[in-house]
Amino acid sequence: MRIWAETALVAGKWAEKVSVEIDADGRIGTVSQGVDRETAAADRAVAILLPAASNLHSHAFQRAMAGLSERRGPGAHDTFWTWREIMYRFLGAFTPETIEDVAAFVQMEMLEAGYAASAEFHYVRNQADGTPYADPAELSRRIAGAATRSGIGLTLLPVYYATGGLDRRPLAGGQKRFGSDLDGFARLIEGAEDAVAGLAADARLGIAPHSLRAVPAEDLAHVAALRPDAPLHMHIAEQTGEVEEVLAAYGRRPVEWLFDNHAVDARWCLIHCTHLTADERRAIAKSGAVAGLCPITESSLGDGIFDGAAYLADGGLLGIGSDSNIRIALSEELRTLEYSQRLRDRHRAVLATPDRSCGRRLYDEALAGGARALGRDSGAIRPGAFADLVALDAGALHLEGLSGDTLLDAWIFAGDDRLVADVWSAGRHLVTNGRHIARDAIEAGYRRAMKSLRQSL
Repeated sequence: MRIWAETALVAGKWAEKVSVEIDADGRIGTVSQGVDRETAAADRAVAILLPAASNLHSHAFQRAMAGLSERRGPGAHDTFWTWREIMYRFLGAFTPETIEDVAAFVQMEMLEAGYAASAEFHYVRNQADGTPYADPAELSRRIAGAATRSGIGLTLLPVYYATGGLDRRPLAGGQKRFGSDLDGFARLIEGAEDAVAGLAADARLGIAPHSLRAVPAEDLAHVAALRPDAPLHMHIAEQTGEVEEVLAAYGRRPVEWLFDNHAVDARWCLIHCTHLTADERRAIAKSGAVAGLCPITESSLGDGIFDGAAYLADGGLLGIGSDSNIRIALSEELRTLEYSQRLRDRHRAVLATPDRSCGRRLYDEALAGGARALGRDSGAIRPGAFADLVALDAGALHLEGLSGDTLLDAWIFAGDDRLVADVWSAGRHLVTNGRHIARDAIEAGYRRAMKSLRQSL
């Protein structure tokens, strides 16, 4: 396949009249500049071509409960912890079939928003009463099945979840669907690896110890060693209550304890990292780990504000995820991250630099951080990289007469994801004219799942 673009962001620089050839393996073959459209003989001509970002953190099933947790509970304040109880109750209604239908819809929405790939932090593994399925990887196979239907580039992250808290209380209620021991988790990983092997060659398997709350200290090293070269993702320091609980149990703050006890490096993606000291922030930046931020969900749950300005000044790498999937909107995630910094600091264009506009820096960070977190050779239009690409609609009023970095500024701060015209994931052309090629079938499955779930609540 060959794509021709009037303008494209090639290897970090804007270029005109660009021809991109995609090889049979889904990777970019050649990239040529200054090529007339007629000469290019392209299969698809677009106006604005960008590398496509990866969504580094998703809990797909939570999309089905979006909008159902906006009433205050019986206490004076509603918090992450009360929201979590609603989520646990909701879990009981899911079947393997509804898990797959919802996940396929989520992945389709991600693609239509401009993401080419997703990391699924997948911690639902058992039946509603906690009994394992006959195949311990049944629900991992359902996530893989969803990726077959949507075509998204998938990094599957089976989750290890063993305890209900740092006091090691047993799992209860909805948590029983997450539970495992070390032997059971090893079997899960083997089955998930088999599921991923059935996908396209760009799919990957990672590993995800859920959090310090859910993973006993002595288990963490064992889990991390199961696939030593795979991406490793972990929730950490999301809530002040979590920080206080870890401090009381271990005598260290979560990130401080993690770095004291483990060799955190570039394979790690630390999700949220909302509440950090300056020393913890610098340790993450120095390690090469990715800070996985989910600004819409973090706003929805009242988590707090990540200090993005200081973290980037320390040389840290960050990426973007949609987490609870209450909204799947790449441009809005990036806008929300910047606006949170503005509200905290009472300044404008906080994450801009002298040589990069706000939108350009945000997008660059999402590209680099997402690619590293997913273990995916993507994030740039360059030969050899996976052809994860997104084309914007130059006919959109928000982009009229604009060029260069201002195109990204207008998309992120003035427009929305309706400006996404085409998306390729490892060369698979999945979104055309803003619509996923299998939208009708995937949407029908989602409606079927939602009807079943609503009747079960």
